[in-house]
Amino acid sequence: MSFPALPLSLRGLAREPLLHFLLLGALIFGADWLHTRGADPAARIEVTEQVDTEAARLFAASMGRAPTVQERATLRQRWVDNEVLYREGLALRMDQGDPTIRERVIFKALSMIEAGLTLPPASDATLRAWFEGHRAAYDAPQRVDFLEAVMQGRPDPATAAQFAAALNGRGAASVESDLRVFKGRPRNSLELGYGAPFAASLVALPAGSWQVLRSSQGYHVVRLEGLHAGEPVRFEDVRGRVLQDWKDQTLQAMRTRAVRELGRKYTVQAPGVRS
Repeated sequence: MSFPALPLSLRGLAREPLLHFLLLGALIFGADWLHTRGADPAARIEVTEQVDTEAARLFAASMGRAPTVQERATLRQRWVDNEVLYREGLALRMDQGDPTIRERVIFKALSMIEAGLTLPPASDATLRAWFEGHRAAYDAPQRVDFLEAVMQGRPDPATAAQFAAALNGRGAASVESDLRVFKGRPRNSLELGYGAPFAASLVALPAGSWQVLRSSQGYHVVRLEGLHAGEPVRFEDVRGRVLQDWKDQTLQAMRTRAVRELGRKYTVQAPGVRS
């Protein structure tokens, strides 16, 4: 089940973190007990602190970190969009005879909106311009060969530095560790798993020397083994993928606009927000 609040990620970016929002959608927005309705549910949507807290908890459980301020805002907007769809579905009596109620009502309302949308024509010029704007999703990425000596627990910077020095033949360190070998790891997947600063620092390391790098997960002792340059692709070779991705993202944007237009008749109240 897809929802309209976020642009649809490209197929080549299956591990994009924003896709996790889609996977969390049913959990975050399908739980009726998260929402406390106001005295006039037809005119007001109230986002309680409990909604924000539970959304952040589910995000952290999936991603291994707390959401950023922007991600919290995205989660909140997703909840509001789905509440709009739910109420519109109830107004059209789409809940009749449906035992799963909320999730199915949202799905029915969204399907009704989508049925009324028509994609604009896609000329070659349109697709080429879109391709250039999203080229990173199609070009073969830079690939990295490296080793990671994974220390037990969550070591502090001093312990990690001492361990790296010992691996380089300088001193000793009694640290329990496992060796992980990464061959041809795409740089974009490193950015998703470890963060962009980690990936940038890793590819800048001198090859063959153990170094300490920090990521969103903690400190890592790594050794760069080699780099493989990325390769650009020709538009003609991926035109079919580009067309489908353009259709998906354009339709997603149209759905979002349609839902937001419906939402204009509601007043949203949330901690720190009055609209």
